[in-house]
Amino acid sequence: MTKPQILITEFMDEPAVARLDAAFGALYRPDLADRQEEIAPLLPGIRALIVRNRTRVTAALLDAAPDLVCVGRLGVGLDNIDLEACAARGIDVYPATGANDLSVAEYVLGTAMALLRTAYAVNEAMLAGAWPRQSSAGRELAGKTLGLVGFGSIARLTAEKARALGMTVIAHDPFVPADDPAWARAGRAETLGALLEAADVVSLHVPLTEATRHLIGAQEIAAMKPRAVLVNAARGGVVDEAALAEALAEGRLAGAALDVFETEPLTAEAAAKFRGLPNIILTPHIAGVTEESNARVSALIAERVAARLAGA
Repeated sequence: MTKPQILITEFMDEPAVARLDAAFGALYRPDLADRQEEIAPLLPGIRALIVRNRTRVTAALLDAAPDLVCVGRLGVGLDNIDLEACAARGIDVYPATGANDLSVAEYVLGTAMALLRTAYAVNEAMLAGAWPRQSSAGRELAGKTLGLVGFGSIARLTAEKARALGMTVIAHDPFVPADDPAWARAGRAETLGALLEAADVVSLHVPLTEATRHLIGAQEIAAMKPRAVLVNAARGGVVDEAALAEALAEGRLAGAALDVFETEPLTAEAAAKFRGLPNIILTPHIAGVTEESNARVSALIAERVAARLAGA
């Protein structure tokens, strides 16, 4: 049996795996992110490594991969990959840019709707025989202001969908020039503070860097409208979770949806701060993953990896 040239350490659409396996041989081990110490011994002879967000592609791991020529990322965030170490070794890195934009945009608007329309949080009361009709009317999304922190491709698509639903959209991103045509999709907030003060729904679309860690902390949450809701489908660590939980518990914010966390996977200990809060939605880093987006992301990365291996 020919030694596989591709190692896949997290879940990937199986037809894409099959295509790679037929062409180059693929070792598909979607559970390896839970046992990272087992990855390095598998890397000699591997020319392509395909990961999602949990596999840590460090310089030490790359040192165990002398034959590696590329890393495929089944998603867009690259904070789990040491890009400098890859560049120093001549290893190409391929993110699935654009392939899951729609899934994230729908997640943002869907969770914002659920948080504003509080009727979706009364299951337990209904099952207990209550009829909380008056207290669960909630609010409409139309007519509200959506504030996008970061204005890359996902945020721009979110803006487009939000405007179609009747929202006013503003965004803050100091890295997008004022004359960029993208601003036709949203009003430009000069500062983060101005956006937070104006928005009814705040959605985060920034990478995790030293500059963005706890970008939304106690001071920023205090600047938001008390009836506003916050959605973070970007990166854990951008939000100060303790400050957020405190604000929700004290009624200084109407609700929040978190798809990403400072500790991933979210442990029982790390989740303790959110227990008992009726106005929070927690999901397991799944905003960008639907059946459809998984197929698109996997097909795109399979195509790019195959082209690289065939051309090497």
